Amino acid sequence: MKIQQRSRLFVFIFSFLVWCALTSIKDIQEVVAGVFVATLVSIVAGKFLITSETSEHILKRILSSIRYLFRFLWEMAKANLHVAFIVLHPSLPIKPGIVKIKTTLTKDSAITVLTNSITLTPGTLTVDVNPEKNEIYVHWIDVLSTDVTKNTKTIGGKFETLLTEVFE
Repeated sequence: MKIQQRSRLFVFIFSFLVWCALTSIKDIQEVVAGVFVATLVSIVAGKFLITSETSEHILKRILSSIRYLFRFLWEMAKANLHVAFIVLHPSLPIKPGIVKIKTTLTKDSAITVLTNSITLTPGTLTVDVNPEKNEIYVHWIDVLSTDVTKNTKTIGGKFETLLTEVFE
């Protein structure tokens, strides 16, 4: 099976399972709608997930994806509490600014997921990506350091290891 076909198949299966998890299937119409939506998603975006042959087993990538999802939810919960603390604090202790972080990710899909993860985490917003230098510029509500290495570890490092296992 070709790489693009495997990628589309995996996206179809994953999309259909997500559809089933999010809906309470009570009728065959909902199953047909789920198959239709999963097919549409796999046709449009299916070629982006698996882009090269890897030596890693697909099961390991799936498990890494699940671990990434839980890590992302954990980091989002922590960031929500931190932003709530800042908002509720009488003196509003913020130090906003734009910081640069480095990434070792090379695939566009992996970088996209990393930048979206940063943006979806409260208190941070991806502003720009420089793919030639593997740099991401992030607006941070509470800049703790101007050191690129520390910022990379604080902002992107919590996601990058798992994303490497999933995409690279």
